[in-house]
Amino acid sequence: MSAVSIVDVSYVALPATAALPPEPIKLTAIESLWLTIPVLQHVLFYEAAGLPPFDSVVQSLRSSLGLTLQSFAPLAGKLVYLEDTGDVAIACSASDGVKFVAADAPAARRLAGDELHDLKTIERLVPELDLTRLPASVLAVQVTRLEGGLAVGFTVHHGVVDGKSFWMLVEAWAAACRGEAPAATPCFDRSAIKLHLDEEMARSVLRKYTPKLPEVPELDLIVEERERFTRRTFTVDAQQLERLKQRIVREGEAHGTPLRRPPSTFVAVVAVAWTCFARCMTAAADDGEVFLMFLADLRERLNPPVDAGYFGTCLTVCVARLPARDLHGDGALAAAASATQEEIRRVAEDPLGRWDFMTLAGSMAQHRDKFMNVSGSPGFRPYDVADFGWGKPRRTEPIRMNHDGQVALVRGKDGHGVQVSVSLLRSAHMDTFKSQLIELLE
Repeated sequence: MSAVSIVDVSYVALPATAALPPEPIKLTAIESLWLTIPVLQHVLFYEAAGLPPFDSVVQSLRSSLGLTLQSFAPLAGKLVYLEDTGDVAIACSASDGVKFVAADAPAARRLAGDELHDLKTIERLVPELDLTRLPASVLAVQVTRLEGGLAVGFTVHHGVVDGKSFWMLVEAWAAACRGEAPAATPCFDRSAIKLHLDEEMARSVLRKYTPKLPEVPELDLIVEERERFTRRTFTVDAQQLERLKQRIVREGEAHGTPLRRPPSTFVAVVAVAWTCFARCMTAAADDGEVFLMFLADLRERLNPPVDAGYFGTCLTVCVARLPARDLHGDGALAAAASATQEEIRRVAEDPLGRWDFMTLAGSMAQHRDKFMNVSGSPGFRPYDVADFGWGKPRRTEPIRMNHDGQVALVRGKDGHGVQVSVSLLRSAHMDTFKSQLIELLE
């Protein structure tokens, strides 16, 4: 672990022209579920070539963040508990601002290039926020000078921001830093969600899962496990991805289980990751099942659909299961892809059938060691949207991965492949996962 020292802590104020919401924005029932799993963290690494002096970078990032907050003003606010009504809401005033940390880690080497993570150091490249008691800040950022480059880290409350919203924010901030207009305008209106899950449903979620408001302690199980993870990052490039899709189709035809449709990039990558996970956590002779959970964006699946620029957390959960032996056989990839496709079909037909992922997660607790959890999407394009004016990032990583067997996906650096970050408790399992991945991608 390399030392990271804090150089300065300040706040980026809301500009006078910021569009403040006229009243607190009450969390939806879906957003309220994330209060006990509140932390969404990412870090972006940039190489020294082409970078301005560090002080100039800090100044540019601060000023452009202020410009960005003109449209994203709620992110400068706080999550508050409205005791009179029992709601949790985002409250924002003209005096609010975003915590901005400048730091120095001169001895940190190779962080942007390692397959195996120096997790202790990387975790210190994102700012700290106390999210265990309301009121709590929504967003903080940190820029850290590294040997050979710099890192830009984010800590965001997951009750306010999901992956799609997060990358919308990064894209808008990077555009402002380059002196350009943002690609999309955020929409903070929750009314479309409340047509399906009204305010009383949100209050019911809060009473059930956070009964001690304004105290919202993070789940103990998550904190305990996270400190012991082994983390690696792999890339499935465009050629490997195309071969993988073709192999899945061939396997389905050969084993009499053809897929409903050719596998998408998401389905193909999830299928190979699930197969690798099953083979490192189970034996071919096991009688039990192996489970897959992934999150699906509801924006376009609701009727009526949510505004394309909806800024919030708008997710439902999908769960697939297969006998362990099916993921050890010759048709494993096709079986995994078919089961994943079936869950995507189900959520298209019944988008809100499993919106309460906490209830589902509780029922699955007994299967923790045979449960792979996928977050992110190949549709997230960090390497394309996060150019602040000094080039694309060399690497991006999710920091907070909460589960043994968690997999996080983003579009790869080449714009066509997929970056796959994997978290496992045992290094021996990770070695098996890697060897199986290499074999299946050949």
